[in-house]
Formats: sequence, structure tokens, C-alpha cells
Amino acid sequence: MNILDLGKKMVEQVNLGREGEQQFVNEYYAEDIVSIEGMGSDESHGRLEGIEAIREKHNWWYDNNEVHNTLASGPYIGHRNDQFIIRFVLDMTPNNGERMSMDEVATFTVTDGKISEEEYLYLMA
Repeated sequence: MNILDLGKKMVEQVNLGREGEQQFVNEYYAEDIVSIEGMGSDESHGRLEGIEAIREKHNWWYDNNEVHNTLASGPYIGHRNDQFIIRFVLDMTPNNGERMSMDEVATFTVTDGKISEEEYLYLMA
């Protein structure tokens, strides 16, 4: 699958919700994936390695936030044939917090048809 098709599949699956996102991760993430968050915290390290760490990160996210809606858009494709970008806009309520909108993008690097690296960047306006 080329990066355009892989990016379109990600958008489709993420927009289905948690189950769609989990299905995409299970099918299209490499076992040795690296995940880089724009900002780490006590609960979420800035860099994670391996598919199990990614699954744990996703479970932590859904356990600590009520996600009302996720709108993924893209993929944005550039001159490289191994990367694409997806934009995510989340309507969410953190546990013990107020409902908010979160806007972020992520760059995904593909190796041998699987996502081998993801890097998240946040809109800080």
C-alpha cells in the first residue's frame, strides 16, 4: 500500500472512533514503531518504542479523557515517498477537566508498508 492509500485508510479508521483506531494500529503499525510526542508529561513520555507501548499510550488516553468526537483529515503528502501528515481535531473532556477542543498534526513515516514512526505536534495558539 502506498503512502496516499495508507494515509486515507488512517483517516477513515480514526474517524470511526476508538475501535477503528485500534484496528488501524493493529494492522498497519510496525512492531518496532517509535512514537514521539511534542511534549511529554508525567503520564506520557515524550518518546515511546514498540507496539505494546503504543497500545498502552492509546489505552491511557481513552482511560483519562472522554473523547466526544475525533475528526481526522488528510493525508497531506509532500516530496518524500515515505511520509504523510494527518490533522486531528478532538472534541474532548479530560477527566477532572472541562470540555475542550484539541488541534494537532502528526507526521507518519512508513517503512515496508507499515508505520515505523509517528511524531505529534500541537497547535499552541
